[in-house]
Amino acid sequence: MIAAIERLTGLEWKHQGTVFLVGFGHAGTHWIIGSLYVLLPFIQQDLELSYTAVGLLFTIFHFSAFGANFASGLLVDVTGRRVLLMVASLALGAAAFLAMGWAVEITFLVAMMVLVGGTNNLWHPPAISFLSRLYPTRRGYALSIHAFGASFGDIIAPLAMGGLLVWLTWQETAKVSALPVFMVAALIGVVLWSRESLSSGSNGESKRGLSIGEYLQGIAILLRDRGVVGLALMAGVRSMAQSGLLLFIPLYLANVLKVGPTTVGLGIAAMQLGGMIAGPIAGTWSDRVGRRPVVLAGLTGSTVVIASLSLAGNEVLFIAGISLLGFLLFAVRPVVHSWMMDLTPPDMAGSATSVMFGAQSLLSGAAPFVGGLVADTWGLPVVFYCLAGTMLVANVLVYMLPHHDMNGSERA
Repeated sequence: MIAAIERLTGLEWKHQGTVFLVGFGHAGTHWIIGSLYVLLPFIQQDLELSYTAVGLLFTIFHFSAFGANFASGLLVDVTGRRVLLMVASLALGAAAFLAMGWAVEITFLVAMMVLVGGTNNLWHPPAISFLSRLYPTRRGYALSIHAFGASFGDIIAPLAMGGLLVWLTWQETAKVSALPVFMVAALIGVVLWSRESLSSGSNGESKRGLSIGEYLQGIAILLRDRGVVGLALMAGVRSMAQSGLLLFIPLYLANVLKVGPTTVGLGIAAMQLGGMIAGPIAGTWSDRVGRRPVVLAGLTGSTVVIASLSLAGNEVLFIAGISLLGFLLFAVRPVVHSWMMDLTPPDMAGSATSVMFGAQSLLSGAAPFVGGLVADTWGLPVVFYCLAGTMLVANVLVYMLPHHDMNGSERA
């Protein structure tokens, strides 16, 4: 059995634990996000917010992530302290989520959303560069397990929130739900701290970080690379559609289909379950056939399913549709991350991740606010047609990207 897993993944069994532990940390960051999306309809009702106000709340979340994103890439590449930064991301995010439990008005809630957004994006540069450096020939698989962790957190959080909300207020639920994230942060710190040096490579590669001058020079090189910039733009457009879906799917379930909190949680979990299954398959397959065909297949299928969602007349059909959507949409995530690492020098992996997640945060911030305006004006179903159009744009951008070999060299 072990031999079969090693043969399928291309990674020795002794290295699987590290991959899954970092993925488990990623689950912690998405536990917070997944919880917020399920709490959202009840926050809206309790604070009497319009769709536009709800959208603005998550626009602030994404813009704060954008603001923190580039500093996190600099910290990774200059200090090289990837494990420390992963622990800080989890611990600070959990503290902000815990504090939300005392929110009774929108101003304090906005402040905590800023902190959650900023600390959430602190995670990706250290975690993705950590795995990319440890497993350069199997980064598609390694980063698919990282994405698997995200989907796992996104699955269990909605189910847990749906159950807790039957008995607790949304504020009490936030307080209870922050506690597991603190435990994950402690586990990451204890187990991976001694392995920090491994992420600097084997073959005598220096373990020091870059100087500020080297970092700035590397950023300039990245921003002149049309493959890196184009891929970041495509990832941002795709993420714009994804952020809109994660916001408006629970609102559609609660406000249009009139289901209870347990069913809202079940619907979000069903969407993420498809992604958890598809991510490792897509990531491993992309190591063999290349990143582009896998990304194109996922984005094309996602576009069709999103356009069809508003046609579902009941919660059963709607949840079946978002389950299929999750399989297609989240399969693409680790492949895009691996594609970016293919194009990037190892010493600039953290900053390249920041460029990509910066584009994602910036463009994702537009979707909640614009979608809220559309929903207040024309209704929630129209939002899904707009999101399908956004995903179609991401398809076109993939076609326009330059072709590269698996080692990142551009082909004529």
